[in-house]
Amino acid sequence: MSTVTKNRLFPVFLKLENFRVLIVGGGKVALEKVSAILNNSPKTEVTLVATQISDEIRALAQANTNLKIHERSFEETDLNEIDFVISAVNNKEASLEIKHLAQERNLLTNVADTPEQCDFYLGSIVQKGDVKIAISTNGKSPTLAKRLRETLDESIPNEINEAVQNLVGIRQYLEGDFTEKVKQLNEITAVL
Repeated sequence: MSTVTKNRLFPVFLKLENFRVLIVGGGKVALEKVSAILNNSPKTEVTLVATQISDEIRALAQANTNLKIHERSFEETDLNEIDFVISAVNNKEASLEIKHLAQERNLLTNVADTPEQCDFYLGSIVQKGDVKIAISTNGKSPTLAKRLRETLDESIPNEINEAVQNLVGIRQYLEGDFTEKVKQLNEITAVL
C-alpha cells in the first residue's frame, strides 16, 4: 500500500523581468533553463557563466542583449547583485557548493536534477495569449509534466485568449459590489 504524498509547493507567477538571474552551466540543461526564462519573460536580465558554452546558447545571446555570457569558471562574486540562481552544471559537488554559497546570501536556487536541493522549480508551461498554466510534479517527473503540457496545449483552444479579452471589457460594465460582479462573471463563463 503506497502513501499518497501532497505537492506542497506554493504556485506563483513572478514578474521575472524585475529580477536578475544567474545560470551556471553552458550545456543542454542550461539551454533548457535559459530558453524557458527568455520564452516566458523575454526582458529578464540573465547572466550565464560556464567553462564551455554551447552554440545554441551563444545564438540566444546574439538574439537577446539581456543574456550576458561569461566563458569561465564560476566565481563567488558572480552571486553579487543576483536574485535567483540556477545551477545547471554536470557536477553534483560543484552544484552543492553553488547552492551553499547562494543560500548564505539568501538567494533562491534551483539545482538542476536535484529536487531536494531546489528552492523552486521551473514547471512545464502552457500558454495561450494571456492564459498561462504552470504544471508541477513536485520535481519528481519532468517527463510527465511535459506530457501533461502537450495534452493541455492541444486541448485548450487558441480562442481562449479572445474570451479573456472579451471578459476584460465586460467586467468594466458590470454593476454591483464585488460579490455581485463575481456572480455575474461566473454565469457568463459557465459555458467554458
